[in-house]
Amino acid sequence: MIEPLQFDFFRHALLAATMVGALTGLVGVFIVLRRMSYIGHGMSHAVFGGAVVGYVAGFNFYLASGLWGFGSALLINQTMRRRQIGADAAIGIVTTASFALGVALISRAKSVTRNFDAALFGNLLGVSSTDLWVIAGVLLFTVLVIFFLYKQILFLTFDAEVAPIYGVPVGWIDTLFALVLAATIIASIRIMGVTLIAASLVIPPVTARLLTDRFARMLLLSSAIGALVAGAGMFLSYYLDVASGASIVLLSAAVFALTLVAVSVRQSLQTGRSTVALNELSTTEVEALR
Repeated sequence: MIEPLQFDFFRHALLAATMVGALTGLVGVFIVLRRMSYIGHGMSHAVFGGAVVGYVAGFNFYLASGLWGFGSALLINQTMRRRQIGADAAIGIVTTASFALGVALISRAKSVTRNFDAALFGNLLGVSSTDLWVIAGVLLFTVLVIFFLYKQILFLTFDAEVAPIYGVPVGWIDTLFALVLAATIIASIRIMGVTLIAASLVIPPVTARLLTDRFARMLLLSSAIGALVAGAGMFLSYYLDVASGASIVLLSAAVFALTLVAVSVRQSLQTGRSTVALNELSTTEVEALR
């Protein structure tokens, strides 16, 4: 188990993957509970478009992606507030248009295609110190936002229509959540790639939801599952010689499948015990009547 730890690139990749797993697991809880799972997939495509625009214009990757991602998230929120347009349609319009713009720019300047292979498929083995600091900063920022606005975010997550009546600043919190989501996507895109971010945002929270009905416990479980699966996936990637991002997602899906089977079996056993208890109670009542 300690053999791959002798390499600097693997230690950096392991640390980055673990932090990204915890971060996406944490943010993913709100996405899953608000039934916006598609936004993870869509926002990653929008950020990709911004990254291409920034590269062509000569801007810093994180600055260009950040501004573009934040703007896309705000635009999605504004579009969703129109009752005629659903959340899925708003996300689809904004993000696919952004991704198409990135593809168009790449097709015009084919020399930049190689530079975006990592953005599309992830490149954990090319993690730099800057990437680690960015991921750590976004993780800390997200934890602080959730800690200080826990009650407001909880209220908004489960009852967005009633929350404004009780003084919850819905518009402001939605804007802040858009910033958190955009930052999460940007910090994760070089690690997981556009094609795999959605899975890392959805699978750990859904797995945690199977294990608990409490919101606070779900946050902790989802973050822990995301971090542990990401770390284990890195070792699996090393020993099986497969892509690290893909191994993390496949392992996460396997954990979800096993959890689903275990929970289903437990519920079946509990149902069977309840049925037996009711039958015994009915028999006792009949004998008492006799």
